[in-house]
Amino acid sequence: MTQLKTGWEIQSLGAATLPSPIPSVKFTTDDDVLLLNPTVSSASGSPVAGSSASDNSTLAVLEKAGPRQSIFFKPENVVAGIVTCGGLCPALNNVIRSIVNTLTYRYGASRVIGFKFGYEGLNPDLSSIIELTPHSVRDIHQFGGTILGSSRGPQPIGVMVDYMVKLGVNMLFTIGGDGTQRGAMAIAEEVVRRNLNISVIGVPKTIDNDICYVERTFGFETAVALAQEAIKAGHEEARSARNGLGIVKLMGRESGFIALHASLASGDVNMLLLPETKFTMDSIVSEVLDRFEKRSHCMIVISEGAGQELCQTGNLGKDASGNSVFADVGVFLKKELSKRLNALNVEHTIKYIDPSYTIRAAVAVPSDAIFALQLGQMAVHAAMAGKTSLIVGMMHNHFVHIPMTRAVEYRKKVDIHGQTFQSFLDASGMPISLVHQ
Repeated sequence: MTQLKTGWEIQSLGAATLPSPIPSVKFTTDDDVLLLNPTVSSASGSPVAGSSASDNSTLAVLEKAGPRQSIFFKPENVVAGIVTCGGLCPALNNVIRSIVNTLTYRYGASRVIGFKFGYEGLNPDLSSIIELTPHSVRDIHQFGGTILGSSRGPQPIGVMVDYMVKLGVNMLFTIGGDGTQRGAMAIAEEVVRRNLNISVIGVPKTIDNDICYVERTFGFETAVALAQEAIKAGHEEARSARNGLGIVKLMGRESGFIALHASLASGDVNMLLLPETKFTMDSIVSEVLDRFEKRSHCMIVISEGAGQELCQTGNLGKDASGNSVFADVGVFLKKELSKRLNALNVEHTIKYIDPSYTIRAAVAVPSDAIFALQLGQMAVHAAMAGKTSLIVGMMHNHFVHIPMTRAVEYRKKVDIHGQTFQSFLDASGMPISLVHQ
């Protein structure tokens, strides 16, 4: 008989024995689970065993998120902390507001603390904290950025846990990407080692949508929507000139989801260059010349992490988060294309647009605002039930709990053999050979 796969269990601080104070149309139980891989075999009618992280004798299942009928913490004893780390992303303030309002209005928590400037806020030598109340966060969802500020890089784990103990914090919400959640996992492990009742819950924040085992992360749909204006401008500039060339660089260090989805939504992109694809300058020039001959213009969208092997002249080092520093591939592409076209005596005009920072600091579009609100609520429900060392996310249109150990396993990437990328090839006519060098 097929067994449920281990390694997806959710850690708990103890038995949840207190009645929940919130009214709910439907409480979620720990027995409510979701198949990670819902594929059904047409031959047997049974779910296909395994997943991207399993073998052929087990089924990986995810615990569903949602309010529990019984909770672990007495609401009047709850002191919660919130931290935002890494780069800016639309809907950060929406998540903060949701956590504060759910804790206060629905559960009656006694105090919510905001730790400023990332994990620095959990180091007493650097810390700056603010009290978060429904009044203080009432309008923050109308603004981009984060009222807590942010920073990159780690702080000493023991120092941070000591400071939480000193402040009486018994639940910590970490809003950030995979680096942030690795830090949160280390905090949770130190909490377990000390036998402390502190819940650590992550809300995945990456505008690149590259956290594994979740379908989407907040801010992604805003990025796709706001990229449209840049692509539209680049396209109009390109087709308004003889041999016009528009280049738009979008965010995506190692994963090209924003560029792919923004290009699909636009319908006017002729060439898409992603970190997941390999290409040469010769192939790009050849395709540009073909477009000039047929349509007298060309529109290119490129992810920031694409083509680094072409434009880097050496190791540029690491940033504070431990990420490799990238060369500016957009500027490189503009200069290199101009140089090569000039060498061929091809008259041309190039317009280059990089909207990255205007997108990162933007206010969330409605779909992201709703999603961020729900993520914050799910994070609070998990913490109040005494769960820990998990992130909340969405899979197969259900909110689920993902163990932090799983959430940081790898970085999700565009499948260039998948249906979504094929949709772009079908819509644009870009030759497959361009990305299979």
